[in-house]
Parts: sequence; structure tokens; C-alpha cells
Amino acid sequence: MGCDGGTIPKRHELVKGPKKVEKVDRNAELAAKWKYCALSQEKLRRPIVSCELGRLYNKDAIIEYLLDKTAERPNAEAVAHIRGIKDIKELNLTDNPEWEGERRNTKGDRYEDIHCGMFICPVVGLEMNGKHRFCYLQSCGCVFSDRALKEVKTEICHKCGEPFKDEDLIVLNGTKEEVDKLKERMEEKRAKAKTKKSKKTKAAEAVSTPSESKEDTKSAPGDVAGRSALENGGESSQPAVAGPSGASSSSKGTKLLTSTTTKRSIQKMEEKSEAFKSLFTTHSSAKRTKDQTSNWVTHTPYHF
Repeated sequence: MGCDGGTIPKRHELVKGPKKVEKVDRNAELAAKWKYCALSQEKLRRPIVSCELGRLYNKDAIIEYLLDKTAERPNAEAVAHIRGIKDIKELNLTDNPEWEGERRNTKGDRYEDIHCGMFICPVVGLEMNGKHRFCYLQSCGCVFSDRALKEVKTEICHKCGEPFKDEDLIVLNGTKEEVDKLKERMEEKRAKAKTKKSKKTKAAEAVSTPSESKEDTKSAPGDVAGRSALENGGESSQPAVAGPSGASSSSKGTKLLTSTTTKRSIQKMEEKSEAFKSLFTTHSSAKRTKDQTSNWVTHTPYHF
């Protein structure tokens, strides 16, 4: 079996060695990072946002993820660190005038330069295609190349003029080492925010507890006096307080107690006239006998 007709097999056909490791195309990898969303794998379109690790996303994809985190997504690991809309920043990008994009009808008969970036650096003019290092500012969201920040050293944004610090610089699509540094910085920042929040809550609790205790002490004597007055049938067991302030407070207390505890009927008031008493339903003239009451009739009767 085999080797019929004088066929001579070669060594690679008989001996199977280890499989070669497939190498990822560098250009395709750069295009996937700089032209497509890291979550939905769709083409980047405005508004474009970035996280604290420097990844690029479409804003609508991030909002859909935050609204429904239980849905299964292929790249959920890329957004596991995003807790809310405050963890992302909308980027202020500068369009590349040489990038045609979807404005032309590609029929396959023209050469399409995949290295042409959609955006450029507004200072130097370098294309944002992955060959050059780009950063963005967390304070304003403006994007610049690293070369522009090194050549024109300033503490004010080149585009909008807003001041920034070195901590606000975040590298876009950086290397593994740069991403690890950004992750450490993010964790430290969140830990500081938690400690500040806990200190504020403790301070608020410490301020609220003495005020509540003061209010309790102020309201305690009044409550005791009211309870004793109610127990004694509206008559205060404490001696009358001397002075006009004591007399006014005692009169107010007695009025409140009498208004709340006793209710007089209008028909029993002797100072009121019979004409005034007849205006109310409790008067004898308002009461009807069974013969005088009419049967129940619908408001909208229908006759057929």
C-alpha cells in the first residue's frame, strides 16, 4: 500500500513536527485597536470615549453595557473595570482631512491605505494609527501625540487652554507595562476616594448625633408636662410659673389640650341661635322619616 507508480515521499510528508506558531499581522492588530470599539468590535464613530486604562469605545456601546450588565458579550473583560458613566471620558478628537473613510465607494479597484488614521494630532499633525504614541487628558478629554507634549512643554492644554497635571495624562492603547501602571494608579485613586467618603460619612454622623441629643433634651420637659396634664384631666399638676411668659405658656398649653381632647356639638351651644343651628345636618329639621326618603334612582337611566 502506498508508494505505487514510483512515487517518492518527502520528509515533511512522513515526519510530522511541531506546529508553527501563527503570527498575528501587526497592521491588522493596530487597525483593530485604533479603528474599532474594544467592546462591540464595531467601527469607531463619534462620540468616542476612553476609560482609565486608555482603551477606545463607542459611547453608545458603553451605555448599553451599563444599562444591562447581565447580557452576554464577547469582550466583557475589557469593560469589567467600568462601574459607571463617571469612569469614562469623552474624547475631543481632531479629524484627519486626508481620511476619506466611508465617503468614497470602495469597489475593490483602488488601493486602500489601512495606515491612514481617522484623527490626527492638532499640534504636530501625526496620524493616530498606532505607529505613534498618543495620550489624552482626563481633565478636558483633548487628545495629543506624545511628541507634541514633549516638544511643547506646558501645563495648559494646547487645544482648549484648560490647566492639567501629569496625573491627568493617560496613554491610549499602551503596552502591557503601561496598562499595568494605569491599573495601579486607578486602584489607588479609587481607594483614596473610598477613604474620603468614609471620613465624610463619619463626620456627618458625628455632627448629627449631638444635634439630635440637644433636640431630645429640649423636647423632653414639654412632653413630660403634656403627659402629666393629660393624666390629670387637663389640669396641670405643676405650680403656676411666675411672670408673663409663664402665664402665656400655660394658657397656650390649656387651649391646645382643650381643643384636642374635648369636642362640643353646635346644637348644644346655647349662645348660637336656632337659625344658625338649622344650617347644619345635625339639626332636627334636617332629619327625615322613612316615608319622606325617596328610592334609589340612577343618574343616567336608559329607557328601551
